[in-house]
Amino acid sequence: MDLLEIILTTGFWAATIRIVSPLIFATLGELICERAGVLNLGIEGIMTMGAMAGWMWVYQGGDLWTGVLFAALVGGTFGLLHSIFTVYLGLSQHVTGIGVTMFASSLSYFIYRMLLPDATTPPKIIPFKTYAIPGLSDLPIIGEALFTQTPLTYLALLCVPVVWYMMYRTPVGLAVRMAGENPVAVEAQGIDVLAIRTGAVVVGSALMAVGGAFITMSAFDAFFFGMINGRGWIAVALVVFASWRPGKALLGAILFAGLEAFQVRAQQVAGASIIPYQFYLMLPYILSIVAMIIMARRARYPKALLVPYRRGERV
Repeated sequence: MDLLEIILTTGFWAATIRIVSPLIFATLGELICERAGVLNLGIEGIMTMGAMAGWMWVYQGGDLWTGVLFAALVGGTFGLLHSIFTVYLGLSQHVTGIGVTMFASSLSYFIYRMLLPDATTPPKIIPFKTYAIPGLSDLPIIGEALFTQTPLTYLALLCVPVVWYMMYRTPVGLAVRMAGENPVAVEAQGIDVLAIRTGAVVVGSALMAVGGAFITMSAFDAFFFGMINGRGWIAVALVVFASWRPGKALLGAILFAGLEAFQVRAQQVAGASIIPYQFYLMLPYILSIVAMIIMARRARYPKALLVPYRRGERV
């Protein structure tokens, strides 16, 4: 099999859909936050905490879906913490976000060690199983790749049109977008800008945590340190790549996931060639950075992004 044939196999596309699922949750979560005017750099830590919380819930005897809800609740709690400092106190969104990432990551590892002090290898749970959608799963290539996935993957794909509809077809979505563009106009309509921004950060952080929970409850069956592996930062970049639009965010996430799936198979095809395997590992990140730079040149940022809002003051 040569490199061109890789992208024509069902296994490649099935792997791409699996890899893209947590990125969809995380990217949509970050997109909602930034649309409201708040940069959430706590995403990496929130995903880590979501991964641990959801997995630990199931490991302690809970079922899978309540584990997902628990992860979302934990993520929303950290989103509320982030919003207290950035929305209400007007502190630096960069510094606060990095602080939330460090706090959430360290706390997740501490709780893990506190509850499982004697674990030498990551304990395992029974994760979500793949579910083949009758009829659709029998389609050539796309059926097995797209319609034979776990329920969380279907949920991730469903979130894209739901978020798009909410952002562009509902009054709530309009308020969120205007809070990131012209919060003075939102206040003039009698809407609490701080409440809108806080709600967006809480909901966005909950989605980020579900993205982390996907990794431990759907992609894998265990929690271990460092398993988020920069996916949160990739999601932040994908939001810029997508120009803050859910549909383009999905396309960008698929691009990165496809490159990730491709590099794994490219290593197998290349074997012991003169090209070091590290080249294939960095390939998705290099190409994603290039694509982001190209797209970012035409990106239109929310005007009030990173700008604290105080009642009675103009942005």
